[in-house]
Amino acid sequence: MEARDVPQWILALEYEDLEFIKKFTMNSGSLKEVAKLYNVSYPTVRLRLDRMIQKIEVSESREDDEFVEFIKKLSIDDEVSLEAAKLIIDKYRKEKGDL
Repeated sequence: MEARDVPQWILALEYEDLEFIKKFTMNSGSLKEVAKLYNVSYPTVRLRLDRMIQKIEVSESREDDEFVEFIKKLSIDDEVSLEAAKLIIDKYRKEKGDL
């Protein structure tokens, strides 16, 4: 695979996220095993996975609109929650007439 073929959602992840995905995959998708590797609780690992899922969802729904991209970036950076970002984007699109 060439660098230009790397999906956008992968580029939105941090190095630690990619390491987490590697460990998750190497342990057959067992969150219990990953929790043992990181020496943390299962809910902690689940929360980390949920945050990565949010990052992927946000990066997968790419927009050309600068404002929408800004709100998505805030969500990825944990400046606003994914739920709040979705509400803001939905309201913005409704006001613009995009929905």
